[in-house]
Amino acid sequence: MIGVLNIANEDIIYHLKLSCQIPSLLEAIATRKIILDAAEKAGIEVETEELQQAADNMRLANKLVKAEDTWTWLEKHHLSLDDFEEIAKTNLISAKLANHLFADKVEPFFYAHQIDYTGAVTYEVVLDDEDLALEIFYALQEGEISFQEIARQYIQNPEIRRAGGYQGIRHRNDFRPEIAAAVFAATPPQIIKPIITPKGVHIIVVEEIIKPQLDENIRLKIMGDFFSNWLQQQLTAVEIVVQLQNNINSQSSKELLESA
Repeated sequence: MIGVLNIANEDIIYHLKLSCQIPSLLEAIATRKIILDAAEKAGIEVETEELQQAADNMRLANKLVKAEDTWTWLEKHHLSLDDFEEIAKTNLISAKLANHLFADKVEPFFYAHQIDYTGAVTYEVVLDDEDLALEIFYALQEGEISFQEIARQYIQNPEIRRAGGYQGIRHRNDFRPEIAAAVFAATPPQIIKPIITPKGVHIIVVEEIIKPQLDENIRLKIMGDFFSNWLQQQLTAVEIVVQLQNNINSQSSKELLESA
């Protein structure tokens, strides 16, 4: 067995090619260049205090509590301290560029699409038999049986069964359209008449409808979606020219494929 295995830059590039990771890598490189170029044109600058905070956030995200943890992480990823700072700086510039481009668009978008951010607290049981589902539905309405009893009897997943069929807080896009229409038209607390989908027959209790608030999490999500769409547009508009040795798309290679 080999005690030491030497891996060179050429080995890494060759592996990326063989594992078909070059396209995603090129897109990531192009994305970074687009962000830095746009930030420079917009006059976005990074203050020392901001960079320190970004580096601290990065350590926190990677659970690098002690200096020793940081050095171990850097070695694992073959990064220098300068590389670490560059990553933090790029993350910060990305956030500042997104804010520069789209901060004023978040609030109008939120209120125009407020229904998509409305949450629903639901409990659900899915059955295979429509007649049984209707029977249970009417029994629930009459108070002859509780939803917890139904959940214990018909839910297979242990965790969901123990939680009485609780589905958490879900938004409109988390439901199938036919279920979303009924859930968000409900007056909680309400048991919805069974709904048939390809998954089965759904008996749903709507416990609460949560009106959305434009908090920081939603603000960041909307801005992130705007920024991602913008980046995709920028990537579509540029031509990425790659210079790799032993290019597999040489003329002789193309002729070989065409003759196969």
